[in-house]
Amino acid sequence: MPWEAMSEQDLRREFVVAASREGANVRQLCRRFGISAKTGYKWLSRYRASGEAGLVEVSRRPHGSPSRVSQVIEAAVLEVRVAHPAWGGRKIKRVLERTGHTAPAASTVTQILRRNGIELGATGGHEGPWQRFEHEKPNDLWQMDFKGHVPLADRSRLHPLTVLDDHSRFAVVLKACADERTPTVRDALIAAFRRYGLPRTLITDNGAPWGDGPGHPFTPLGVFLIDQGIRVAHARPYHPQTMGKDERFHRSLKAEALGELFADLDEAARRLEAWRHIYNHERPHEAIAMATPAERYHQSQRDYLEVVPPFDYAPLDIPRRVQAGGYISFRGTNWRLPKAFRGRTVALRPTQIDGLYQVFYRHQIIASLNAKHTEGKCQPVTHVSEQVLPLCPV
Repeated sequence: MPWEAMSEQDLRREFVVAASREGANVRQLCRRFGISAKTGYKWLSRYRASGEAGLVEVSRRPHGSPSRVSQVIEAAVLEVRVAHPAWGGRKIKRVLERTGHTAPAASTVTQILRRNGIELGATGGHEGPWQRFEHEKPNDLWQMDFKGHVPLADRSRLHPLTVLDDHSRFAVVLKACADERTPTVRDALIAAFRRYGLPRTLITDNGAPWGDGPGHPFTPLGVFLIDQGIRVAHARPYHPQTMGKDERFHRSLKAEALGELFADLDEAARRLEAWRHIYNHERPHEAIAMATPAERYHQSQRDYLEVVPPFDYAPLDIPRRVQAGGYISFRGTNWRLPKAFRGRTVALRPTQIDGLYQVFYRHQIIASLNAKHTEGKCQPVTHVSEQVLPLCPV
């Protein structure tokens, strides 16, 4: 008569009553009830000591678990996770430490999440070691790009503009834009420049509005940046890793801030600015030893120029004014330049190679000119370091 799970209590009672009778053969009863002699004598002993109360199953789980974190810590872990659904064990551990808790190991935090039905990995992450390079100081390099376009409930489109400091990962700009036009970007940059100062270099991809495709890296927005004394650089075409930090920022932005449908551009602006604060000041960043970007960032000492002063070229430079058609005249030949420089004064600087000149606009080299080759086809710029555009005669 094996014990069924649904009537264990009754069977135990029947067994101990029978086994308690004078002259009862306990081992035989054990066989009939389908239990081992060890189990039978255990229940009989408990019945004699405590009556029917002794027949209740006692949990084998230990009364205490020294290695188990307290309910307070577990609640704190879950609270951080609820507030930030894309954060994993390492980030949550760092937040707990920062708020004064005795935080368990990151792996323990992960176990707490899984024990509460929270599976990790849905928002992605990198498997294996990263190979990272970063500039030595804040504001040495900023990376700028748009995070695509996002539909809004009012049927308009959100174009998130992002600017990230390379050294600290500080989000200098996270702007909810209605379009990707030059005036929109310029206004956002001016606001950032007035608040944080100027970077030494600003790198973008080759698309509008900061580029006109590979081989055509200079647009009015680039000229505006050069006027501020900022070096303009462009990523190598089809190599997004050139701007890998901003690309990685976009992944976090999508996972943590763009999961809900915003009603309109105003709501998007409020929500993105709130998340930018969290990202900069609260969210631990694994690439910078779990510090926050704000802990590594400081503002630039170079102020935004409300009025751009004239620029004096070197004595041996040969100045030329870019004509309305986008060309300069030199040695009886017209040489085409990007039309973004129309009305500006550039300078030709001779090199050690006979007939070869570098063309500068202010501090930045923008082209090369070989006066001995008045014919031939221009080759496109294809690499981030190749900001020199070979000029074609007109």
